[in-house]
Amino acid sequence: MAAAAPPPPAAAPAQLSKSKMFGGHILRFRHHSAALGCPMTFSLFVPASPASNLPVLYFLSGLTCNDENFVIKSGAQRAAAAHGIALVAPDTSPRGLNIEGEADSWDFGVGAGFYLNATNEKWKNWRMYDYVVKELPKVLSDNFEQLNTSRASIFGHSMGGHGALTIYLKNTDKYKSVSAFAPIANPINCPWGQKAFTNYLGTTKSEWEDYDATCLIKKCNGVSTPILIDQGDDDKFLAEQLLPGNFEEACKAAGVPLTLRMQPGYDHSFFFIATFIDDHIAHHAQFLKSA
Repeated sequence: MAAAAPPPPAAAPAQLSKSKMFGGHILRFRHHSAALGCPMTFSLFVPASPASNLPVLYFLSGLTCNDENFVIKSGAQRAAAAHGIALVAPDTSPRGLNIEGEADSWDFGVGAGFYLNATNEKWKNWRMYDYVVKELPKVLSDNFEQLNTSRASIFGHSMGGHGALTIYLKNTDKYKSVSAFAPIANPINCPWGQKAFTNYLGTTKSEWEDYDATCLIKKCNGVSTPILIDQGDDDKFLAEQLLPGNFEEACKAAGVPLTLRMQPGYDHSFFFIATFIDDHIAHHAQFLKSA
């Protein structure tokens, strides 16, 4: 019997915009996601040099954001251009599926994918974990020959900080380093996480732990690359939702190197991110460049 024909290649992403910035270009694309079952957009910054073999740094955004918030507000492109690193910012959830209740609240559904693979049938398209870890890197490697997706790191903010930490801890073979701004560090113990996990994953709390950085760090062996977290001490979500102290304690118990910087007077906004973004780009550069 003849072997089955391979599936046809996915259509190339459609370019939506392109602007020159710090010698390179910031671009936006749309493509069909097989993982999510809908069109998705992503933003990409490609520095002017080097012309090939560019390492890739993924940024995962927080609740209510899309792929544009980070590239418009963070100011990350200046440091990325200086270090010769490409930036990739995906969207935060599927869109346009018209699932009942998907837009009823700002902290669940559209704009609130939590970077997991939902197991609740109603939310089966919410598979942002597979999209970020598997599908998007392949889209990039298939369509942008100047990128080297095998030299990748990941960071994020709030919900995206949660996503970056959990994705890194479950895939230390795929990412060279991780950092976060004000991450939801222990979602099984905060209202945002409990709401999302109950709806996406069901009520079996042991399954929630697979998407909780504080739980995952306890199970990790051999994480030797330092983790960087910046957290504003004037962040109104700090005590109830973010819980970085729980993650810090778990890192100490597991012997995982963590730099948790409490930043006096800073809140949860992109003004906070923009203030410290250069430090995070430099953090990742040292590991991406040594790869």
